[in-house]
Amino acid sequence: MTSPLLWYLNRGTGIVLVVVFTLTVLLGVLATGRGVSRWWPRFVTQGLHRGLAAVSVLLLLAHAVVAVVDEFVDIRWWQAVVPFGATYEPLWLGLGTLALDLTVVVVATSLARSRLPHRLWFVLHLTTYLAWVAGVAHGLGIGTDARVGWSLVITTACVGVVVLAGLGRVVAVLRARRRTSRERRVVAAPTRTLTVDGGRR
Repeated sequence: MTSPLLWYLNRGTGIVLVVVFTLTVLLGVLATGRGVSRWWPRFVTQGLHRGLAAVSVLLLLAHAVVAVVDEFVDIRWWQAVVPFGATYEPLWLGLGTLALDLTVVVVATSLARSRLPHRLWFVLHLTTYLAWVAGVAHGLGIGTDARVGWSLVITTACVGVVVLAGLGRVVAVLRARRRTSRERRVVAAPTRTLTVDGGRR
């Protein structure tokens, strides 16, 4: 089964997915920050993050289903789940499949978050970044519009946003750790008191 509609759906969902996934990652980074605002509380950012994450998952599933249903290229259903063994563009298709698999893991562990140790959940949640990278690479390698000017602008903007947000978060964490370390040293520093004979000890 093939038709121009399926072809455009495949291309459209892929492009929109990159943007929505990028916004999801960006809001995830912002939601972990310590800054709060009376006008934009953290729970709003977290709510938007979860909402866009759900939209990203739906778009990702739709993208994979359309790619399998459209017989213009030979993509079998199992190749949308197993990230190797494809006959059509095995590397780039495998990266897309990897992005799907990692996203499923993140969603499943998020739903079961209350039953998992926080550290385990956090480490698994960090694989979202790997899924995002795999998805972007998949689009650049296999996307029909990947080399078109407007598509390159969108992809470059998405990469720039995530890189800047990630660097900003790393800097914030390092500053917080340095500040905490200084405070601990001040608290642990020995105090000098005067003895009865006027000396110091």
